[in-house]
Amino acid sequence: MARIAGVNLPNHKPIYIALTAIYGIGPTRAKKSLSVIGIDPGRRTSDLSDQEVESIRAVIEKEYSVEGELRMQVNQNIKRLKEVGTYRGDRHSRRLPVRGQRTKTNARTKRGKRMNVGSGRKPAASKT
Repeated sequence: MARIAGVNLPNHKPIYIALTAIYGIGPTRAKKSLSVIGIDPGRRTSDLSDQEVESIRAVIEKEYSVEGELRMQVNQNIKRLKEVGTYRGDRHSRRLPVRGQRTKTNARTKRGKRMNVGSGRKPAASKT
């Protein structure tokens, strides 16, 4: 099992898909890194030699900030926005959508589970 940037890559997947298990690497970056080294993106992770895995590791660590380092950068950027007092920082601290999405409807993931409110009318008294 190949281990790059502290992540175990799945053996049964093509290497360009397996590299997307690393935080900060998507399919495009994975294919670009593999083309630099000269490895076919369709090869399975289990088919790679130790030398190829080592060359992939070297390229990724040299070219990109991934995993812990990238998460730290993102968190520092959000913290900076909050400290400066920007609108985006305020939205982050209130745990609401940051990029202009509407919240009257939708935004359920951010706002939490919907409460059963109903129409606001009381049920009519039955005449029996």
